Amino acid sequence: MEILWFGILSVLLAGYFALEGFDLGVGLLLPVTPDRDRAIGAIGPFVLANEVWLIAVAGVLFGAFPALEGVLSANYSAVVLLLVSWVIRDAGLWFRRRLLSPGFWEYGIALGSLGICLAWGVILAGLAGFPLLSGLLYGLLIAGLFVLHGRRFLDWRLTGGGTLLVTGALAAVPALVPMIGMAGEVLGNAAPSANLTVLTFMVLPFVPVMAGAQIWVWRAFGKGPVPSYF
Repeated sequence: MEILWFGILSVLLAGYFALEGFDLGVGLLLPVTPDRDRAIGAIGPFVLANEVWLIAVAGVLFGAFPALEGVLSANYSAVVLLLVSWVIRDAGLWFRRRLLSPGFWEYGIALGSLGICLAWGVILAGLAGFPLLSGLLYGLLIAGLFVLHGRRFLDWRLTGGGTLLVTGALAAVPALVPMIGMAGEVLGNAAPSANLTVLTFMVLPFVPVMAGAQIWVWRAFGKGPVPSYF
């Protein structure tokens, strides 16, 4: 049962990196993107759907591996950076047409996107026992892969060319490598088997709903006109 939930956690984290990665990559590219309206409109319908994966990661982490909460507490500043950057990025998306100038919020989106990447680098490196500097460098690597993924997404969404499979897989690698390296520690901090069994029956009914919602978003907004409400 522990291995099953470790696999679920790994898949959710990799899925978050692969999907949210292009959102963050486009955000990082905004300062050098000529048509920012179309770029932000391209990612707009996907943002909330992609963030659901992060919520699912947090739920599985605290439900199936509660002992790891102490490890996250040791990286408290990185968790705070992640949450603050997340708020700044999302505020930029919602307020750029509604409050102050669009340019102010566009740079906020780019800054928030970078903060999220750096925070993930520090968190993952910290979980693996590496120092802060290594975490920041790892965050820059994550940001670079997300930029590649974001550029490919814009080509795919706005011109209909290419595929997201390769860049999506690359974006997921920084999440999977630490998980593989920490497999023994994570499995050793799993909740009791009885708790995991109950959690399985509570969570499994929602998996088809989550998968169906994700498929609907991609079918509804994957092609066609770019929304302009962001």
